[in-house]
Amino acid sequence: MSASGLVEIEGNPPPKGAKVHWLDGAEGRKLRMCVAPALDRSAPRGTVIVCPGRTEFIEKYFEVGRELQDMGFAVLMLDWPGQGLSSRLLPDSRKGHIDNFSTFMNALTKALDEMNDELPRPYVSLAHSMGGAIALAAIAKKLVEVDAAAFSAPMWGLKSRFMGMKYLAWSMKTLGQGNKFAIKPGPRESFEDNIVTHCEERWALHERLIDAKPELGLGPITWRWLGASLDVIDAFAKPSVLENVSCPVLIATAGEEELVDNQSHQRISANLQNVERIFIPNARHEILMETDEVRAQFWAAFGRLLDRAGI
Repeated sequence: MSASGLVEIEGNPPPKGAKVHWLDGAEGRKLRMCVAPALDRSAPRGTVIVCPGRTEFIEKYFEVGRELQDMGFAVLMLDWPGQGLSSRLLPDSRKGHIDNFSTFMNALTKALDEMNDELPRPYVSLAHSMGGAIALAAIAKKLVEVDAAAFSAPMWGLKSRFMGMKYLAWSMKTLGQGNKFAIKPGPRESFEDNIVTHCEERWALHERLIDAKPELGLGPITWRWLGASLDVIDAFAKPSVLENVSCPVLIATAGEEELVDNQSHQRISANLQNVERIFIPNARHEILMETDEVRAQFWAAFGRLLDRAGI
């Protein structure tokens, strides 16, 4: 890791001027975030708040951060509690764990409050997968205020959900098994076996980052993570929950999705006031880590979102 506090490897330069900031969390934990200024600091276009998905970390979004700087934005990127180089929540650092999604939302709120003086308005949220559940819940609860929100394959439903899953997660927690793996860890995936991207170069970059800094890696979820995710997902089923989401919204859905429930995107969009949905047939789950052709479709829609928001 470089003196900047970022993991830097060949072929993945950080956004210009990127700096790491550490925040104190509960029980002595640390939250890592990265702020990159607008390239023209005298006339910034605003700030994009990058909310990664589960298992992800700041360095995976360096390319996205550089692209956003080229659009005129400052960028804030987070390692969620229990991910990246933020403090892990259990002694076994491999476990993808959270007690409640409010822990994620509080981390986002604290980061924005702490860096308020360095982050020019307007704010745009750019959230992927699990980050999409965190961002939508935080906006709906008015914990954060953004002027536009883009969602890449948001986790507003789980594709593998079955009847009784929530009860099972609750039962495991009640029996004192909530911190146990809900899915048994397996060997590292090969590109040929992956279900998140068609782009071998970007997939390999993620693997090289973990090789360079194994602490970035994260394994399967715990039962408590599963229960917490189902709680936040089920909350979105109530139309009144989304009444406070008044900013323009973009929802990008992957045609070859194998992780989140694409039907949830339609259900939630029906309860939003100002929304564009795009369906990318040849995209897998990680749209922003996909091929150039797939990513271009997302960025074109992102441009339309900014136009709708007057940014």
